[in-house]
Amino acid sequence: MDSDHDRSSADGGKDAWPQALNRPPEARDTPEAIPSAPSAPVAEPLVPVADPLATGRGIAGLSFPYQVVAALALSLIGLLACTQVAMVFLHVAPSNTLTKQHGKTIDRWIYPEFEQNWKLFAPNPLQQNVAVHVRADVVGADGRRTTRWMNLTHEDGEAIRGSFFPSHVNQNELRRGWDFYVNSHDSENRPNGLRGDLSERYIRRITMLRLSERDYGGTIERIQLRSATSSIAPPPWSNEKISTRPVYRVLPWWTVNPDDLPARDAEQSRDEAHGGEENR
Repeated sequence: MDSDHDRSSADGGKDAWPQALNRPPEARDTPEAIPSAPSAPVAEPLVPVADPLATGRGIAGLSFPYQVVAALALSLIGLLACTQVAMVFLHVAPSNTLTKQHGKTIDRWIYPEFEQNWKLFAPNPLQQNVAVHVRADVVGADGRRTTRWMNLTHEDGEAIRGSFFPSHVNQNELRRGWDFYVNSHDSENRPNGLRGDLSERYIRRITMLRLSERDYGGTIERIQLRSATSSIAPPPWSNEKISTRPVYRVLPWWTVNPDDLPARDAEQSRDEAHGGEENR
């Protein structure tokens, strides 16, 4: 038996494995010999987690070559967007120096893909300065005299210049009154509708309200109005030639009556007229 055991050991331990299988489980030193028991948690393999600070940075998170490409692409998109807005604006804007000089270029950009069928301003903005002047016939102790032309529009402009809360009356009363008169009369100053007489009385009262603030040393018996219309000069870089000389529209002389005067002056005028009749 000893010889057999030695032979088995010399042969590489062929009989050792059957003997180990015959051992009790607690005596085995192989994996199968480990008793079943609650196993300890097995650590999972570590997975690299991306740094949150390294993501979500936009262009700053790219490498330098890609940053250059992205910056160029954004610049190109911005340039195209600005060009599109400018071309559409010039296309729908009223005729001006730029559209006259580059009209064909604007049309080539707009048509047919970006055609617009509406206008930016309706009607076109006024490109003229309109001033209302007045002069008066004054009768005083030294006889009759005619005052110089006074620019009422300029006085309204001075009243609102530099004011944070300009008066609506100073801005629009005279301007709207004159527009009312011009639109209600033809070029010969004849009423062209039922509102002609109303517009005349309105502008006369506005004028006498302004003149009543001055002392001319006598009584105003007649007034005369005119408008001075001058085109706005083109900018220095424009080749457009426009005459800026004023064009005048002169109205006939109007005789002042008590209805044209402010309330206090009208009452005083009526009292004087009534007193004159009693003296007779």
